[in-house]
Amino acid sequence: MRVDRDVVPEYPLSWQARALTGLLRGTVKPASSLLMRHPLALSGAARLGELARLVDVPHPAHVAVVPAAFSACGGEWVRGGQGLDERKVVLYFHGGGYFSCSPRTHRSITWRLSVVAKRPVLALDYRQGPVHRLADSLADALDAYDCLLRRGHAAEDILLAGDSAGGHLTLATLLALRDRGLPLPAAAICLSPWADLTDVPRRANRWQDPMLPASRVRWLARRWTSGLDPWDPLVSPVHGDFTGLPPMMIVTGSTEVLRDEARRVAQRARLAGVPVRYEEWPRMPHVFPILADVLPEARLAFRHMRQFLQAVAELPEPMEGSAAA
Repeated sequence: MRVDRDVVPEYPLSWQARALTGLLRGTVKPASSLLMRHPLALSGAARLGELARLVDVPHPAHVAVVPAAFSACGGEWVRGGQGLDERKVVLYFHGGGYFSCSPRTHRSITWRLSVVAKRPVLALDYRQGPVHRLADSLADALDAYDCLLRRGHAAEDILLAGDSAGGHLTLATLLALRDRGLPLPAAAICLSPWADLTDVPRRANRWQDPMLPASRVRWLARRWTSGLDPWDPLVSPVHGDFTGLPPMMIVTGSTEVLRDEARRVAQRARLAGVPVRYEEWPRMPHVFPILADVLPEARLAFRHMRQFLQAVAELPEPMEGSAAA
């Protein structure tokens, strides 16, 4: 299978997807409009997130979850069954707008990713706002990657992956590793990446997105980039030079307000010679793979991730652009 391709899955829209998008439009979207409006609301959401860490999110019996500790942050090892290749690893960055969620909230993604990648997943509990800044999150990501190298994992045996804000962190981590001359991972998977934090209005899918209000995404971007240059590629990766980065898979929904920046990442990466599998799923909500417990399309997306990883594994070695120049 060719890695570098655009895919528009043509599966019939399930009744579960129709019901969920309607539910999200009536609940999550108005709640987001209220939440992402005042700094105190973000602080309150972050505090609730801290309490949520005490709740043990259920997972299937065959899945093993073990806490992991790193210098400034923690995380968890997720193993989606037996027979995994322990020499290899996925380093996963959860989404949540850089102020909410945790590895626990994203176990429906991480255990399935472990299955399709046939390796354990290290889900990083990186530092987030409003207490911490983007640079702190990136420092945690780089530190975790360095820790994996020091533990004996070869760079070519590491995959990076993340969703939404975690997709942003995935891209920023790749750029930072390349710029520092460090060995790069074998590939990366970005689910609905938030890649543009410049102060630009998002007009595409403003009304179609069932989950994210475009104006509130813009407000949140302004808050996290206060005092920073929003055009810095480590702040807005969509404006980066992707030369030398490993193959990437980008998954997004056709009605997302973040869809266009995912497209632009794919375009810029290809211009730099990076193979990109770009998948745009019709009428799917933001980070729909997290809904795999109830959404058939989300479960199918993990099959596509498996196909991508198999295609990457079949690329000739040494792979051009797999290391920084």
